[in-house]
Amino acid sequence: MRRIRSKGMEPEMVVRRAVHAMGYRFRLHSGTLPGKPDLVFASRRKIIDVRGCFWHQHRGCLDAHMPKSNVGYWKPKLQKNRARDNRNAREWRRLGWQSLCVWECETFDTGKLLAKLKRFLGS
Repeated sequence: MRRIRSKGMEPEMVVRRAVHAMGYRFRLHSGTLPGKPDLVFASRRKIIDVRGCFWHQHRGCLDAHMPKSNVGYWKPKLQKNRARDNRNAREWRRLGWQSLCVWECETFDTGKLLAKLKRFLGS
């Protein structure tokens, strides 16, 4: 578990490169917001949160399976991750921020990802 990094993972880097190539500038992991979201566009009051399908249990995704061993450990841990994500999103809305969740599996289709990012950042 110690080797699992929370910053600079491949899905996050894909999103960062795409947004940067689109001409947008952002702050990374802003400590002033709950949950330290991945990309913060302060002037637009928008947040992009990149989530791993397994760690955040993306519903309907093949990568979001529950491990068969040590279920007593994994089930509460993964449920707490989802609860924390929901709590952070509610807090961001309460503070007047718009947020977009980008799932790891969505980063594989670059065309769809770019369209989703343009829709969110352009509005």
